[in-house]
Amino acid sequence: MRSHLPYAIALLLAAGACGPAEVVVSMEIEVPNPDGGGTMQLAVSDIEVQLLPYDRDAVFDSLTRAYSVPEPDVPTELVQAREAVQAAQAEWDASQRRWGLVRDTLQALSNALEQYSRGEAQYLLLYREFQDFEGQLAGLETQMNRSFARFDSLQQGTIRASDSVRIIQDSWADDAFADIGTVFRERQLASGLDIAVDTTDGSGIARGNLRVRPGQYWVYARYPMTYTELYWNVPVTVERGEPVQVTLSPANAEERIRL
Repeated sequence: MRSHLPYAIALLLAAGACGPAEVVVSMEIEVPNPDGGGTMQLAVSDIEVQLLPYDRDAVFDSLTRAYSVPEPDVPTELVQAREAVQAAQAEWDASQRRWGLVRDTLQALSNALEQYSRGEAQYLLLYREFQDFEGQLAGLETQMNRSFARFDSLQQGTIRASDSVRIIQDSWADDAFADIGTVFRERQLASGLDIAVDTTDGSGIARGNLRVRPGQYWVYARYPMTYTELYWNVPVTVERGEPVQVTLSPANAEERIRL
């Protein structure tokens, strides 16, 4: 029996050498820190990640050049108007946070006042502080309402224009990229490799289903935001051995407008 062990081990090693390689994709974005100023890294879950054996951007670019009608652009005026909407929303969000902070402070002071009688010195100090914040709250509420009205007005002005441009672009794409599915299949067959798909988990990691034969791939994913999206089409060479680690972040993404 022992005489067969070296042969069995050799078979296992050979099988491992011919087996699939693993790719581990992690996705994280930068978001405002809810506990204070600055930003923090946030793992992104429930985002589909594809491992493609071809460069999808190159395919789209090739079909775009071959089509007789140029791709419709988003008008500069619309881009600027949407940027103004985004800035107005950020201002409204900030005013809401300031109003909420003062409101919560007033509630905390009100709770603290209940621990003292009105004649105590500590009560008087807390009451003066309460009055100061109470005066601020009314002004902040007015500012918050005004900033929302400005944001809403700007947003309503861009919705119809955005819809019109999107309809034009979608119509153009339906014709220009009518054969995109066929071209993708041809590129895959030519590569001799398979497509792998997975979804990021609660830790922002996709793995397990991203096991493929060694070769050249592109990691494709999208993360939608309110006005734009983060788009990844990251080339990666997959080899056997340790899992290939790929991090998707704003640093290696293309930020695209979302209509």
